[in-house]
Amino acid sequence: MLATQLAQLLDEPAGVAEVGEVIAGFDDALVHGFARIGDEQAAALATLAGAIGGSPLSAPVADAIAKLNTGSIGPEDLSALAAARAALLGAVHDALTERLDTALGRSRSAWVQGDSAAAPGNLVAGCRAWLQELAITGWRGVDHDLVSAADQTVEALWAEPGLRRLAVLLDGLAAELSASSPVATMDRVPAKRWADLWARALLLSWRGDEFSGATTVSGRLLILGVDVHEHGTAVQAQVYAVLESSEGTRRVRASVSAAKVDTIVGPAIWQVLGAHPVLLKALAEHRSVDVTDMPLTASGDLLWHDDRAALGAPADPFASARIQLPAATGPAVPPLDRDPVHVAEPVLLEGYRLKEGSLELDGHRLALELDRLPSCGPLTPTSFTGSSACLGLLRWDAGSWSLRPLAVRKTVKGAITELHGGDWACGPTDPKVVKAQAKSGDSVAVLRERAGRLLRK
Repeated sequence: MLATQLAQLLDEPAGVAEVGEVIAGFDDALVHGFARIGDEQAAALATLAGAIGGSPLSAPVADAIAKLNTGSIGPEDLSALAAARAALLGAVHDALTERLDTALGRSRSAWVQGDSAAAPGNLVAGCRAWLQELAITGWRGVDHDLVSAADQTVEALWAEPGLRRLAVLLDGLAAELSASSPVATMDRVPAKRWADLWARALLLSWRGDEFSGATTVSGRLLILGVDVHEHGTAVQAQVYAVLESSEGTRRVRASVSAAKVDTIVGPAIWQVLGAHPVLLKALAEHRSVDVTDMPLTASGDLLWHDDRAALGAPADPFASARIQLPAATGPAVPPLDRDPVHVAEPVLLEGYRLKEGSLELDGHRLALELDRLPSCGPLTPTSFTGSSACLGLLRWDAGSWSLRPLAVRKTVKGAITELHGGDWACGPTDPKVVKAQAKSGDSVAVLRERAGRLLRK
C-alpha cells in the first residue's frame, strides 16, 4: 500500500459517525429494556426510524415503535427494528468497502441472492420468544432464570443441521449472559456486542441455510497468512489466500477449527488442528496448495477438506501479495454479513515507519492491532521494530481503520528475516520456545493419555 492509497482510505465516508450514534442510541434502549422506554430511549428509537425513512423498512419500523408505546410488541415487530439496525450497519459496511476498493484499485463480486428456504417455524418460535423476552426485559434485567429459559430452545436448534449457525449463536449469547448474570451487578454492559448478537440471531431465525449453494473449484492456492482466533474452549484458524483457477484469480478464505480446553495455549494450539496436516504444513513451510473439487461458497469461503488438497511448490506470501493480490477479485458479501466488524481485507504495506504502535506513511498513520497477535506464532510487538514490510488485514473497529498483522519482514544482522503467524503450525522453530515447551511438557499429549485411560476403564 502506498501513502496516497492510505491517505485516500483514511478519509472517512460521510455519515459513518452519525450512523454510529444512531446505533448506540438503539443499543442503549436494549440495555434498559423496551418495557422501560424513557424520553431518551424514545428519542433514540425515533432517530432510528428517521434514519431509514423512505426505505422499505420505514413503515414496519414506525409500526413497531408505535406498538412499543402501547406495550404490545411482538417478534415480527422486533425483527423490523433488528433489520433497521442491520441495514444501517450494512450501509456503513458498503461505504467502507467501496472506499477500500477504490483506494486499492480492487474489484469485488456482486452478491446474487439464491433460493433460501424459510427457517422451520416450529423450531425457531421458541428462539424468537426468548429474544423477545430479552428485549422487553433489557440487559440490566437479565438473571439466571431468564437465561436458563433458552436451554430447551438451544437443544432443539442443535438437532436441526440447517439451523446450526443460529444454534451456535444463540448458545454463545446464552453462555455470555449466564456468565454475567445477574447483569444488574455489572459495572459496564457490553451493549454493542450483545445487541449485535441479539439482532443477528433474530434475523437468522427467519432464514434457512445460506451455504447450501456452494460450488466446487480446482486450482492453486497461494497463502497470504493466517488469523488465529482463540477462546478457552475452541480455536479457529482463518487462512487468507489467493486462488488461481480456470475461473480467474480470487481472494478466498479457509477456516478450520477445533474444540480444546483452556490449558492448551501457545504453540500447542496447532496440535488440536492436526486433522488438517496439508494445510498446517503449507503454513509452516510457505508452500502453495493444489486444491481439487474444494467447495467454495459465494462469500469466498473454502469449505476445507484436507483430502482434496496437495502440497505444491514453495510460494513466498509477500511475493503473492505484491503480484497476485491487486488483480484478485474479492468475494461477494452476504446481506447479513454486511457489518463493519466483518471487514478484513489482506494488504501489503512497505516503506513505512513504526511510530507509537502505528505504521506511518508520509505522515498518515494506521494503527497496529498488537494486542491481537496470536500466542501460537513467532509474532510479538517487538517483531515490528526495524521492519520494512508487513502483511496484514485491514479492519474497521471503533470508528477507525487498523491493521491486524499476519507477517512481517525485516533485516537482522544483514539477513532478511520473515516472521509469519503460521510458522509454528508444525511445531515451534525458536530454540527458546522449544526448550520451554520441553520443560513444561506436552499438555495435549498428557490430556490425550488421560482421556484414553478414562475410556479404557
